[in-house]
This record gives sequence, structure tokens and C-alpha cells, in this order.
Amino acid sequence: MKAGIFAAAVAISALLPSMVVAQTTVIHAGRLIDVPGEAPRGPATIIVEDGRILSVTDGHSDVPADARVIDLRDHTVLPGLIDSHVHLTSDAGGLAGQLEAVTLSPAAQAFNAQANGIKTLRAGFTTVRNLGDGDGAVFALRDAVNAGKAMGPRIIDAGSSLSGTAGHSDDALGYRDELRPFFAGAANTCDGAEDCRRATRQQIGRGADVIKMTITGGVNSRIGAGLGSQMFDDEAAAIVATARMFGRKVAVHSHGADGTLQALKLGVDSIEHGTMLTDDVIALWAKSKTYYVPTLSTVNGYKERLAANSAAYEPDVLAKIQWRIGITGKTLQVLVPRGVRIAFGTDAGVSKHGRNADEFELMVENGMTPESALIAATINAADLLGLSEEIGTIAPGKSADIIAVAGDPLTDVSVYKDVQFVMARGKVIDLE
Repeated sequence: MKAGIFAAAVAISALLPSMVVAQTTVIHAGRLIDVPGEAPRGPATIIVEDGRILSVTDGHSDVPADARVIDLRDHTVLPGLIDSHVHLTSDAGGLAGQLEAVTLSPAAQAFNAQANGIKTLRAGFTTVRNLGDGDGAVFALRDAVNAGKAMGPRIIDAGSSLSGTAGHSDDALGYRDELRPFFAGAANTCDGAEDCRRATRQQIGRGADVIKMTITGGVNSRIGAGLGSQMFDDEAAAIVATARMFGRKVAVHSHGADGTLQALKLGVDSIEHGTMLTDDVIALWAKSKTYYVPTLSTVNGYKERLAANSAAYEPDVLAKIQWRIGITGKTLQVLVPRGVRIAFGTDAGVSKHGRNADEFELMVENGMTPESALIAATINAADLLGLSEEIGTIAPGKSADIIAVAGDPLTDVSVYKDVQFVMARGKVIDLE
């Protein structure tokens, strides 16, 4: 039983953020993957103080007086995982998701976001990048987590995704015309370069840590406009240049190869989905530093909803979903051998929150090794988020984001589905 491993620690867990963390915590690891990609260490001792890693030593060293001890000698200990693409406010899809958009208040969405954040944290994902919500609920959750007022993962938030009118992130798609002003409050649609500068500045002004741009059509867009580019070159360039001016990274939703080529030429930081390829795209991507975030788990969400309700999606959307299910993983199979950098991301919200680890199996099925998949969810994702000095490895001075699993994740990635221990910023998380 999980709780039996560290019952004393869980008794003072971070489920109640106001509780004080013990000044010194000692973790005895049976096997330690402190730097994914390097050889694992054997038995090791990690000392944590005030939310940070104080030291990492081989063997099980003596325990300082009055320290809290966590016995993980039967487990593999590794850095907290990072999901580079989530949507915390919901995991309803299709027509149910469309209904939520006009029935749930921002306050209700905030409670949803916290509940989904807790599921994500308990699954071992101590940091996430939230790539789109309209009402600022995740901004509020991010700030509450940072202030110690709420439980959840560390959050890097994009605010609302930017697109042209009728583009994938135009949330008014599929609703009556008179409802368009309701959705305009997110201020995320823009037409023309100058307006796209305004929209980018507005998201940064709202508190966006990163800018998300939807350069092509989307699978879930309620419009029969395909999956190719839906943004002019000068519009996309204006968004990227404005983001750079304010020191923000840029994540780009792209399915069509034409949109991906646009994004690569602009030197964006990550491309999400990247479903369609051409020789030109492959060649340019292989030479670039742009990360690929595969989001393979979306197919799980689609399959589960359709199994429960064959009418869960409108016909135009259903056709795209069926295409997406058939093609998912093909891009990863091509890009991995070409050396393109991969960062872990699920698009949780399309798939179910708390099931983020499903992505590992899909990554391995489509050409990655267990080790490279772990690197994608730690070192690479930390680099993509600009947090390499804070997370991604277990090292002195870094945030104490630490998890443990019962098996060997370098041979069997299914062990991530049953994380046995989670520490986030030095606080032990109750997994029950």
C-alpha cells in the first residue's frame, strides 16, 4: 500500500498548503536517476531543506538530528515529471465541452483547474505548461500555488491562445453570431500584423508566461476549414517578434505542414502536434532548435469519448478525429531518427487529467526509448520551459521536485502509471 511506505511523511503532507514543511527531510533511495540520460546511481541519500535539495550522496548516510526520514529503499527515485502541454480547466470534449464554455462561470472553471491540477500532481507531474484558457482561471491557480495558498503543480501559463478570426482558437466557432461578443473578452483573436501585436501584448499584460499561437486549423475546431495554415506570414511574425520583445517563448499549435514550415522559419520554441510533414519541413526541423511536443495522448481521449457516446462530436469534427487517430505517432517516428529535440506533452484536457503517464507508452511505441522519453519529460521539458536551473534533475540547489516508482522506468514505462511517492517543492503529496 502506497501510504505504508511513508506514512509519517504523508501525515504532514502538502495537501493543506498552510502546514509547515519540516526543516530537514532525508530521502533514502534504493536506486536514483538524478540526471536522466546518465547512468543511474545505486542506493543514495537526498537531503532537502526549505523546499530545496541540499545534497545528494551515494549510500544511506546518517540522518541529522530531528530530520524527517522517507524510506524509499525499495524504489527508483527520479526528478518530478513535466508535462509541456495541458489545459487544466476541463477535460470535457466535443459537444459537452462546448456546453461547458457557456455554462461554467470563471469561478467554477477555477475549481475545475485546481481539481485537475491535483490529479496531475498526484500522477507525478510536478510542473506543467498550460497552453490556453479564456477566463484567467489558471492564472489565478498559478499564483495561488506560487503563494502556497493552493495545492497543485508549478504552472507556466499562456493565457488565451492567439489566432486569427475563424482560426482554431476563435472560441466563438460553432455558436450563434450574437454570442461572439461574449467570447471576445479573451481578446485573443487578431487580424493583420498590427492587431496581432496588440493581442500578444494583451496576453502578456494579463500575465502570460509564454505565448501560444494556433497557426493552423485544429481537430476540434467547429469549422470545416481544414488543417492547413490559417495565419498570414506577417501576422505570425508579428506575434513572435512581440513575444520576443517581452522575453516570452512561443509555442505553436500546428497540424498542416505549411503552418509548421512557417513556424520553423520564425524560430519558435516548440511546435505542438506537428501532424503533417514534408521533406522541406523535416530538413529544416532537423537543423533547428525548435522542440517537438507530440501530444499523442489525444487519441486516448477521442477513443474513450466515442466508445461512451458515438455522437459525442459533430460530423465535421468527427472526420478530423478519425484522421488524427490514424496518423498519430507518424511524425515522431520520422523526427526521432533525425535528431529533432522532443519535449513531453500530452494535451491533457483533450485526454483525461491524471492520465498524463499514458504518453510514455505511446512515445515508446512510436520510436523513442524509455530513457529518451524520460529525458523528454525532465531535462528537455525543463529547457523548453526555461526552468533548467530549477527543475529537471535532482541536484543541490534545485527545487525538491522528486518522485518514486516501484519498478525500473528505463525498461518499463508503465511504472509511471502508478507513481508511489511525490514531493513538490519540498512538500510530500498525499496520493490517496
